[in-house]
Amino acid sequence: MTSTVPFTWQEANEQYLAIAIARVRTALQQYIASAQGQPTPEAPPTIQQYPLTPPPALQTLCTAFGLTSFERDLLVLCAGVELSGSLAQLCATAQGSLQLAYLTFSLGLAALPDAHWSALAPTSPLRHWRLIEVGNGESLTQSRLRIDERVLHYLNGISYLDDRLRGLVEPAKNTAPLPPSHQQLVERLVVRLTRNTSSQLIQLCGGEPEAKEAIAITACAALGLNLHTLRVTDLPTTAAERDALARLWEREAVLSRSALLVDCEVGENRDKLLPFLETVQSIVLVATRDPLHLRRPALRLDINRPTSAEQRQLWQNALGGIADQDLDPLIAQFHLSAAAIQTICSEDSLSATDLWDTCRIHARTRLDDMAQRIQPVATWDDLILPEPQCRTLREIVAQVQQRITVYETWGVAAGSANGLGVSALFAGASGTGKTLAAEVLAQELRLDLYRIDLSQVVSKYIGETEKNLRRVFDAAEAGGAILLFDEADALFGKRSEVKDSHDRYANIEVSYLLQRMEAYRGLAILTTNLRGAIDSAFLRRIRFVVQFPFPDVAQRLDIWRRMFPPKLPTKGLDLNRLAQLNVPGGNIRTIALNAAFLAADAKEPVQMKHLLRATQSEYLKLEKTLTDAEVSGWI
Repeated sequence: MTSTVPFTWQEANEQYLAIAIARVRTALQQYIASAQGQPTPEAPPTIQQYPLTPPPALQTLCTAFGLTSFERDLLVLCAGVELSGSLAQLCATAQGSLQLAYLTFSLGLAALPDAHWSALAPTSPLRHWRLIEVGNGESLTQSRLRIDERVLHYLNGISYLDDRLRGLVEPAKNTAPLPPSHQQLVERLVVRLTRNTSSQLIQLCGGEPEAKEAIAITACAALGLNLHTLRVTDLPTTAAERDALARLWEREAVLSRSALLVDCEVGENRDKLLPFLETVQSIVLVATRDPLHLRRPALRLDINRPTSAEQRQLWQNALGGIADQDLDPLIAQFHLSAAAIQTICSEDSLSATDLWDTCRIHARTRLDDMAQRIQPVATWDDLILPEPQCRTLREIVAQVQQRITVYETWGVAAGSANGLGVSALFAGASGTGKTLAAEVLAQELRLDLYRIDLSQVVSKYIGETEKNLRRVFDAAEAGGAILLFDEADALFGKRSEVKDSHDRYANIEVSYLLQRMEAYRGLAILTTNLRGAIDSAFLRRIRFVVQFPFPDVAQRLDIWRRMFPPKLPTKGLDLNRLAQLNVPGGNIRTIALNAAFLAADAKEPVQMKHLLRATQSEYLKLEKTLTDAEVSGWI
């Protein structure tokens, strides 16, 4: 049989399939003619080979799934029945019934050359890869054989994601530029995948989810592969469903020349993940924070954040004309991925201030679900502390602002990466201004402030506290937000002599928290009422310790002066007498606020009588005795 060579792959593929269908049609006609005692048609034509790149779909499929010539002919005949009514009629004629206008295994065994029974065994390629579906008949040989719809379209040169995978598997879309360190990982990955393009397992480890996807996409593109993503939370629960998904994906990987990226960034789900990874046989990349322990060999690549020099280049490429000195604060504070930088810089005409605020907003997304964001409004003028404490707080600000100069420009961080985080312990009684001081720092540094209640983070289950802390620090890392770990007594209060395993694990939790604080790029603050309960070995690992003293009379007077804004109506207030109340600033604020509500309800200006009632209520709440000396002469 001769024909002209088509000009396009689609035309060549259609002609290749048409010739294959013509072959099985001739074989069927020969079977019918022989059964009826008529002259048999000429031998079926050979399949003409075209110099196609890639090869025709049928040829690729047969090679990939290892089909025998008989299995190939069964598949082609099933396709022909769907595409040609005359071929379906031939099946009916061959089986002696108009009701049997489809292929059965019995007909295939009788009419097609090189027939073998194992072609329809459950373990055969046709059944294992679900290339052919077996209908419900009285017997296996008399059941209808039908080609899978995805396979039928594939043979016709039409590629799409199998409908059964939609909602589980999605095309990867990350197109962010890669810094040099990540490009090196791409090259290493390409070399590894080139050795075996059918089945590989790669672990992409680290805390850069967007970078992992970008690296995977770039490597797959270099090999002519498509990349699809699957979230670990979407994996089926039962083993049978996971096995079915694995087979379906393996077939899709061949049909669409695809690799799979399993996203393990959210949730553990290792009871589902590990069995799936052990089962699926295709190119699979796993994006995970920590490496997985698998029986199956796997290449592990650690994906680190771009270096400061790489971030500078990413910012310069994205922004264009911004001066180098304007980039230093951004690079020092925000450790963003290439994709995040590209997204932020897509807005037009961003000033330096707008750029900073946009980075803050972009980086806070993950942390909002884990901690309470505090909107800072306090300034240095609102903070009533002795000069040594204020000086220490300003030193904290200076260290956060000058990290890139000291660590990188001056090379201090070249010797070791440990202990570079700025950590602080605020110790003092409740209401002495610890949270207010954190607000002042956030306002001065123009950073987000998040309060993490350690009493909620600490878990009675071994290992869970560390996981909770890790999630908080990982989420905060990109934006360098100020982390305020409130009620640190929940951890330090458990510090004790090691008598049993629970004491030992309690101390491990404290050590882990301090270790992460030392490594955290932002500012991490612990607050405690029990400085005396903290081991000196732990204090050594905290860079700043600020003791918040109980305010004396003069300091309480300054606090009271700030409690009544100009718009608030007052009458006859004696601030010197108010300063005699032996309570810290937090309680003073509560008293002043409650007194304002009492006055507003009475439609009067705030007076000493309202403050007296508010003070009595506050002392009752604190279970303290209000002495005559404290309120003498108020009314």
